[in-house]
Amino acid sequence: MQAPALRDQLTQAARCVAAVRAGRSLAEALPTVPDALRPGVQALVFDTLRQGGTTQALVRLLAEHAPPPRVAALLEVALALLVRGEAYAPYTVVDQAVQALPALRAPALRGFVNACLRRFLREQAALLERARATPQGRWNHPTWWVQRLQADHPLLWADVLQADNEPAPMVLRVNRRRITRTQYLAQLVLQGWSAQPIGDDGLVLEDAVPVQQLPGWAAGWVSVQDGAAQLAAPLLLGAGLRPGARVLDACAAPGGKTAHLLELADLELWALDADGQRVRRIDETLQRLGLPAAGSTVRVLHADAADVRAWWDGRAFDAIVLDAPCTASGIVRRHPDVRWLRRPSDVARLAQQQARLLRALWPLLAPGGRLLYATCSVFRGEGQQVVEAFVAEQPQARRLPAPGHLLPGGRVADATPAAEALLAAHAMGDNARRGMDGFFYALLQRA
Repeated sequence: MQAPALRDQLTQAARCVAAVRAGRSLAEALPTVPDALRPGVQALVFDTLRQGGTTQALVRLLAEHAPPPRVAALLEVALALLVRGEAYAPYTVVDQAVQALPALRAPALRGFVNACLRRFLREQAALLERARATPQGRWNHPTWWVQRLQADHPLLWADVLQADNEPAPMVLRVNRRRITRTQYLAQLVLQGWSAQPIGDDGLVLEDAVPVQQLPGWAAGWVSVQDGAAQLAAPLLLGAGLRPGARVLDACAAPGGKTAHLLELADLELWALDADGQRVRRIDETLQRLGLPAAGSTVRVLHADAADVRAWWDGRAFDAIVLDAPCTASGIVRRHPDVRWLRRPSDVARLAQQQARLLRALWPLLAPGGRLLYATCSVFRGEGQQVVEAFVAEQPQARRLPAPGHLLPGGRVADATPAAEALLAAHAMGDNARRGMDGFFYALLQRA
């Protein structure tokens, strides 16, 4: 099969980047790309957004007047390719970018785009130095994001930003109800693929592959789930719960934590989510994995977890996991559009929602029960500060050992002996942690 023309990939990538700049997520934009073009377009878009501070600054330096949004986005994509300088010869990038303009309904700007890109090639070193003179241009994150990380993690902020700009590895979670990790690793070896263990059930693939090519994917042998997210189920279960214990997975979609809990224990599990479309994904996930197994039951509900009177049956839960809505600032390696979609006010707004959920769910927990609070955020305003404020107003809440803020690429923000021991107990050593996204975990027990 002939490879798609770069011109066509640049056209579609420009449309996606323009959508992000207009406030739309890649989850909306990428599905509009034709199937044959989508893998290459996604790679171009991800790379562009990982260089998005630099490319935006370059467009401003090269264009005396702001071009139309899709043309500005086309320049960003082409400039990202030229900065990398690996995939295509420079003259090819310039030529194909110019040829993409008719499809973007801007054929009259061929000379403009050609001149901008050729000027960049002539003055590349000087232009890059100027573009990277600001925090946004240097770190490829909004300036407010850089400043918040500097305040939250004064010794590690640069490590976080550097890790964010690297592609995340593909991490699998083996379904121990179907196959052991050792057996599954042997299946990968038969395919000629290499992987390293992470956590209790995970494998980090050396190279990403389409999920449909994974051994036993359709049979439910394995799921895709980041290493940090794989900590949720074992942290909540601890040394174990009685068979048939009542467990609530609030904000459960798309079902990764729900499935992992059912893979590890026999439970009466409730899984809620406020997004009706995403609730369907929980059912799809469980069906593919063959869950629940004998000994467990699961109830999947479309409900706002904070609106307790609308869905709760009045019986207390032995354990609750609350993976609360957040800025997703810990998973920008996998979702590079997030950094450009968030606003500074989002942190405080989401922290209020997180506190509301904690207050609503806490009374549903049985005495002696555990509540695991989690966010995929690196901001303390959505993690440590939320939990400290909650514990201060809840005399019955006692904090148990938990990792706290895990940072992308494997650093632990507050590397206490208890946190380190807990991670070691779950096979999260230094090498394994490099496969982890940013996450926050706090474990609370009700007196």
